[in-house]
Amino acid sequence: MNKIAVLLLAASTTALLTGCPAGLGSKDYSREQTRTAQEVQMGVVESVRAVKIEGTKSVVGPAAGAVVGGVAGSTVGGGRGSVVGATVGAVLGGVGGAAAEEAITKQDGVEITVKLDSGRVIAVTQAADEEFRAGDRVRVLTGGGVTRVTR
Repeated sequence: MNKIAVLLLAASTTALLTGCPAGLGSKDYSREQTRTAQEVQMGVVESVRAVKIEGTKSVVGPAAGAVVGGVAGSTVGGGRGSVVGATVGAVLGGVGGAAAEEAITKQDGVEITVKLDSGRVIAVTQAADEEFRAGDRVRVLTGGGVTRVTR
C-alpha cells in the first residue's frame, strides 16, 4: 500500500472511530434520563452568552490513531527500520488521534442565565440547539444530575 493511501486510511479511520459530538443540547436525552421524573421550574432568560464546549477525550481517538499510525509507520523501511517506523507511527498516531477526536467533537454552546419564578438566578450551559433571547419565558428541567433550559 502506498504512503498516500495509508495516510488517507489513517485520517478516515480516526474520524470514523471518534464519532460525532455527544448530545449536550436541550433536546438530547441519554437512555438513563428517560422515564424518570424531572423537576420543572419556570423562569425568564436574563442573558445568553455564546461559549465553546470542549470535545471528548476518550481512549478511542488515541487508540485508533496509534493503530493506524503504527500500520502506516511499518511501511517505512524494512527490518529494524520497519519496527522503528511502526513505533514512531504509533506514538504520533496516538497524539494525532487524540487531537482529532477533541477537534471533531468540540461544539458551540450557550450559557443561559435564568431568573426563576422563585427569585433564584441560575446559569445553565448547554449545546446551542435552540435559540434563546433575554426576556424569553423558559422551562428549566432538572433531574438525574442534569439541568437543561427549554421553551
